[in-house]
Amino acid sequence: MEYKDYYDILGVSRQATQEEIKRSYRKLARKYHPDVCKEANAENKFQELGEAYEVLQDPEKRAAYDKFGSNWKNGQDFEPPPHWDAGFEFSGSGYTGQNQHGGHSDFFENLFGQRNYGDGRAYQSSFRMKGEDHHAKIVISLRDAYTGAKQAITLSKPVVDEQGRVTTTPHTLHVSIPKGIIEGQRIRLEGQGLPGIGGGESGDLYLEIAFADDPFFHAEKRDIYLTLPVAPWEAALGSTVTVPTLDGNVQLSIPAGSQGGRKLRLKGKGLCSAKASGDMYVVLRIVLPKPKTEAQKKIYKDMAEQMPISPRAELGV
Repeated sequence: MEYKDYYDILGVSRQATQEEIKRSYRKLARKYHPDVCKEANAENKFQELGEAYEVLQDPEKRAAYDKFGSNWKNGQDFEPPPHWDAGFEFSGSGYTGQNQHGGHSDFFENLFGQRNYGDGRAYQSSFRMKGEDHHAKIVISLRDAYTGAKQAITLSKPVVDEQGRVTTTPHTLHVSIPKGIIEGQRIRLEGQGLPGIGGGESGDLYLEIAFADDPFFHAEKRDIYLTLPVAPWEAALGSTVTVPTLDGNVQLSIPAGSQGGRKLRLKGKGLCSAKASGDMYVVLRIVLPKPKTEAQKKIYKDMAEQMPISPRAELGV
């Protein structure tokens, strides 16, 4: 998608205070209001200003936007890196995509998705109010998800300093990762959200789980997948080979006549919790030796003569 420089749109620097952003928006919004401005692109400009202000006037949205936007220019095509928003703590209302200042934050919505982890409302009874829930994404390894682990997690919160500028402040939490947790699940840390009002209880902090890239394995829900290179004779004749799993090596029998792409199941070797279990699937990839000598080339020629096949017959060619 196309990067939008909200600071450039509002005509302010990245070091602008919240008050400076508000003043610039009001000035430009009056100038480009469709009821006042007769320029052909006034309505689009007015909506673009509203979109920029909708993000920059909110400390959480601004801090998240600043996290990835410093190396991009307005109009450039870009793709944010995976899990770029991990470790960023935000309030329970999340991002709904609603823009109250003249337009929809399409760029910001595409970047975040239509996040909404709750309505952000506190619960009130006899002048007591529960604190607001907070949310953050954390990235863990598949191995920690498989076995369970204890980790120190550092999150960043946006704050407005005494000069009215948005900064982030880190804080560290010690978190227990449950065995068998899957991507997208959330860990609830009771009382780790905002403090309550009038003696009300604190809100909670919800940590959404994402998995770091693994060089060998990937997860689909509870199932774990591994692509296993095998020699042609291992696939053709059958063999027993050593296969890595998330808790160590195991022996796997490859049936004779296996083709590339065949999936072999290792039951219970996926992400297993007390209530649900997953399996591991080994996907075969046949690795052909490259012939380097005339004698080696002759082996392939002999195979072609003695074991002829029509590999593209199903394509009708």
